[in-house]
Amino acid sequence: MKIIVINGPNMNMLGIREPDIYGRKTYADLINMIEEEYKDKNLDIEFYQSNHEGCIVDKIQDMYGQRDAIVINPAAYTHTSIAILDALKSVALPAVEVHLTKVEDREDFRRISYPGKYCEKTFAGLGFQGYIEAIDYLIEKYGKDHE
Repeated sequence: MKIIVINGPNMNMLGIREPDIYGRKTYADLINMIEEEYKDKNLDIEFYQSNHEGCIVDKIQDMYGQRDAIVINPAAYTHTSIAILDALKSVALPAVEVHLTKVEDREDFRRISYPGKYCEKTFAGLGFQGYIEAIDYLIEKYGKDHE
């Protein structure tokens, strides 16, 4: 199975940005944790991070016919990007949304997720473990179709 993990703006600043909210682990730590978790499995995981909405849209579109599923943490674009929502709809790949924090327990404006309207499941408030849960969900639901 081929999965892409897409992360939005400021995820490259993990460990530096608001460590009281997001912790001290870095984006590299996140990638290393996921790679270590799945190193012995028949799984091809690609990672992508951008601070630019259009680049994320382009990457999603580029995944059509290239990947079997998407794990996405749109970060701040969660609450603003109809373009990312439309890109997810365009490629029609199974998608799962991840958030490090419980966004629904934070500021009111964080309670809307545009990309989440397409995603079939959301894992929020689990920190890095949310990515593992999302990938495991996709493997369990779709993995047999892509062996």
